[in-house]
Amino acid sequence: DVQLQASGGGLVQPGGSLRLSCAASGFTFSSYAMSWVRQAPGKGPERVSTISNGGLSTTYADSVKGRFTISRDNAKNTVYLQMYSLKPEDSAVYYCKLVIFGREYWGQGTLVTVSS
Repeated sequence: DVQLQASGGGLVQPGGSLRLSCAASGFTFSSYAMSWVRQAPGKGPERVSTISNGGLSTTYADSVKGRFTISRDNAKNTVYLQMYSLKPEDSAVYYCKLVIFGREYWGQGTLVTVSS
């Protein structure tokens, strides 16, 4: 079974940094692009970033461009999201997401709260 386990969230002050990790299992990790998606209370999901299967291609939402960096380690079956210069509006539950043949898989999410 596909499993996606996100971790690394927490409470951070505005301007601070966090690194999220998502450990994957149950599929051939190096064959698939991976994404981070976030959802703030009362809002719909927002795709934050996507990385290609080999890690050479990345895309970012305009709202995080220049502040967040996605990366992956195919040897460890893990995708990361390094977040810098965090803002209160970055507060959300962050999920890693996988799509295989049109079916979406989401991890359980990790909560990021940016507040002073």
